[in-house]
Amino acid sequence: MGQKKIYDKEYKVQAVKLGREVGFSKAAEELGIPTDTIYGWNKAAKAGRLDLGPGQQTPQTARTLAEENEKLREEVKSLSKEVRRLKEENEFLEEASAFFAASRRKSVKN
Repeated sequence: MGQKKIYDKEYKVQAVKLGREVGFSKAAEELGIPTDTIYGWNKAAKAGRLDLGPGQQTPQTARTLAEENEKLREEVKSLSKEVRRLKEENEFLEEASAFFAASRRKSVKN
């Protein structure tokens, strides 16, 4: 089984830009990377997970203000849920730490 190759962000950005200019299959062939890989990077760029820099949106791919607001609302909701979960975990760990510290003090006294 081959080792997974890691590409830096700049390489991915340039590959996607090339793919958009000459076609993804041709770009993948020229760069010697799997076609699925470059398509995945392009998908990540469209989803906003790979920043291609300013001016990369076309009128067809640009989001409307309402779509952008909805995406941001979903992200805030997700992040709020994550913060709540982490606070609960933190509280549990504080309680567990206090319990074990008290238990240790009792065992040291005996």
